[in-house]
Amino acid sequence: MQIFLASDHAGYALKQQVIAFLQQQNFTTIDLGCDSAESAVDYPDFAHKLAKNLQNSQDFGILICGSGIGISISANRHPHIRAALCHNAKLAKLARAHNNANVLCLGARVVTNKTAINIVKNFLKQPFEAGRHVIRVNKINNQ
Repeated sequence: MQIFLASDHAGYALKQQVIAFLQQQNFTTIDLGCDSAESAVDYPDFAHKLAKNLQNSQDFGILICGSGIGISISANRHPHIRAALCHNAKLAKLARAHNNANVLCLGARVVTNKTAINIVKNFLKQPFEAGRHVIRVNKINNQ
């Protein structure tokens, strides 16, 4: 499993914290940018870049912007992405268990580093429950 990460300038510092945590846990991380908090960049560019790189069903993505909202909306424009904006561990568990989310979105301005790490832990350890949820997940792309 690989974990792709990307952020805009507002999410850069939190992304660095998340990468450090993941590497301590021996996850393979791929940082798709941005590379600094100093210059403003556009979050859709990084959401689209992550979505294009996230093709393996065993891999996950983590996207971070100031609120988490814009980057999650951008990521969800891609049919193979199920991005979930989570502000706590319970939402992260439900996103994986019920929605088979493959991308976690975080708002750097709305969660602390400690909370973000806890959200990431819970997102990655929670399996998809399948069962009745498979039908619902399949309906996401079948209007």
